[in-house]
Amino acid sequence: MKAAAGAKNTGGKRMPDGNHLVAIDTLLAILLTFLASGRVSQMRGKHGIHAPATIGHPEFERAFRAHANTVENLILYIPLLWMAAFFYGGQLPFWVGLVWIVGRVLYIAGYSTNDASKRAPGAYLGYASLAGLAVLAVLGLLGIQLIPAQA
Repeated sequence: MKAAAGAKNTGGKRMPDGNHLVAIDTLLAILLTFLASGRVSQMRGKHGIHAPATIGHPEFERAFRAHANTVENLILYIPLLWMAAFFYGGQLPFWVGLVWIVGRVLYIAGYSTNDASKRAPGAYLGYASLAGLAVLAVLGLLGIQLIPAQA
């Protein structure tokens, strides 16, 4: 049987091509942002904070800031992820992008505690991922290939 377009034949198993892998990261980032938004709504209801208010109970404010910070990072993450994938294929950008997802999960979890400083490890992990994707994108734009592009 012929392999589906966009997939490599790996002995009967489908291996997603680069665009599919990066699309997985993109969907995970969108899902995470959606869940963080849901947490903000949950905290609004719990603490009686009606829109458009953005201040109130500290638990709400932490959820609100974690969501807003994730959206702010998403604006950097998505283009860098796709530019890196364009120049390097999907394998390496997928894994670097997955680090951003894990970092944001840790960031949101850390921020939701009473000690907002616990968000730092997730923030650093996310920034490292953004830096890695930026390096791949810039090197690709300059025509410098550290590794050959992979599907």
